Amino acid sequence: MSGARSAADVLPGTDVAAGQLGQRELENYLWGAAVRLRGLIDAGDYKQFIFPLLFFKRICDVHDEEREQALATYDGDTQLAAKEENYQFQIPDGHHWADVREARSGLGSALAQAMKAIEKANPDQLSGVFGDAQWTNTERISDATLRDLLEHFSTQVLSLARVPEDELGRGYEYLIKKFADDSGHTAQEFYTNRTLVQLMTRMLEPEPGETVYDPTCGTGGMLVTAAAELKRQGKDHRRLHLYGQEFNVMTSSIARMNLYLHGIENFRIERGDTLAEPLFFEGDQLRRFDVVLANPPYSIKQWNRPLFAKDPYQRNMWGVPPQGRADYAFFQHIAASLAPGTGRCAILFPHGVLFREDERALREKLIESDLLECVMGLGPGLFYNSPMEACVVVLRTQKRPGREGKVLFINAAHLFERVRGQSFLSEEHIAEILAAYRECQTIDGLSRDMDRDTLLSRGADLAISRIVGAPSSRGASPGEVPLRQALEEWDVRTGDKTRRVTQLITKLKGGE
Repeated sequence: MSGARSAADVLPGTDVAAGQLGQRELENYLWGAAVRLRGLIDAGDYKQFIFPLLFFKRICDVHDEEREQALATYDGDTQLAAKEENYQFQIPDGHHWADVREARSGLGSALAQAMKAIEKANPDQLSGVFGDAQWTNTERISDATLRDLLEHFSTQVLSLARVPEDELGRGYEYLIKKFADDSGHTAQEFYTNRTLVQLMTRMLEPEPGETVYDPTCGTGGMLVTAAAELKRQGKDHRRLHLYGQEFNVMTSSIARMNLYLHGIENFRIERGDTLAEPLFFEGDQLRRFDVVLANPPYSIKQWNRPLFAKDPYQRNMWGVPPQGRADYAFFQHIAASLAPGTGRCAILFPHGVLFREDERALREKLIESDLLECVMGLGPGLFYNSPMEACVVVLRTQKRPGREGKVLFINAAHLFERVRGQSFLSEEHIAEILAAYRECQTIDGLSRDMDRDTLLSRGADLAISRIVGAPSSRGASPGEVPLRQALEEWDVRTGDKTRRVTQLITKLKGGE
């Protein structure tokens, strides 16, 4: 290990105990790294380089801090201080941040070698954590640019004393959001509005000792929020067992780094296609979880429908979704992943899942299962970087007493604030929605309780505004639909009919 280095060696003249880095100063420091890449690489690729460098810098600075603490504990005995149990992660000799800085040439190669060596030295924790960035591809990112990044990150010491876990975690989330802002239409898969995640988490109320799962975990924000909610309540968040699966290699790495930088170690993130290859099992059966939080990809068209039709894990219990939309494939995967008795989930969906005609049979099976507890509509802009209105669907394997056969509908489309072009839920909005959810009362223009048979008799149409009424006018009659919502529903329903006519014409031509 690079045990002979101290934090002062990494940044000469800097004292680890010199005082904590302020949140604004930390954010400026982190975003300053991205500024150095502007005009040199595509903005969507910033994260491939900046997140691994930040994580590399952090674990090296903490390693130095741990060594100083070990030397103090063992009265300067370097052999005892070098023992592995004194360190969260092992940093092999010659592969510390300071070693890489000393490289006179081939900086990309030095970085790649250091990261691989650290992954190899910590196989149970860090295997693959640095992602798949092409550090040695000088046409993609030059050594001069890497040098600039290294020197920028070296202007601060990221020890626990200077930057505690909560502060660095917030800084990391800030950076995730900034990258989402820059990446435009792709951001929804990368970032979910955190105030919305807070609402979903509080609706499900995870407890210490429970399992929490996100089948499309992105950068891990929902899992981080679940742990943060327990911490906010003064409960032992370290006893929460977190699980996530993510298809994208780099994004899954960012999720793991995110959890580590928040001081969370009790987690397991797997990389792969959740629909084609789920990776959490108990024996030969899908693993069941107490809590599931999810923001699945919106209506993906390229997915393996034939494989799902003969799914070996019985995740098609309501039927097989249309090829053009995998929403109900994710929906059924989540339902199949709920633990009997304790399982509950909150899923962020576009409104179309509530009323699209070609998914009616699937909705009927969903309603008949009596898993559906709540359907809640949200205001525009809470689907990140999209004006589209979202909904949250809550399932529960064991409903609260007296709630059997009932579904609560909440129209919270008016409960949001918009600042600098972005929507969010205030604490007051979250409190009002939670009160309506927990009390299960019919409130004009906000919420309405419906029984299962009535929903089935309505053709399994779960469109919220048709059931609750217009949110902007308390006292509006159920069935009164705001113009924006009516236009969205018309667009979806028209698209369904057009698609069915096209399919019919194709079949008729095939029979000629």
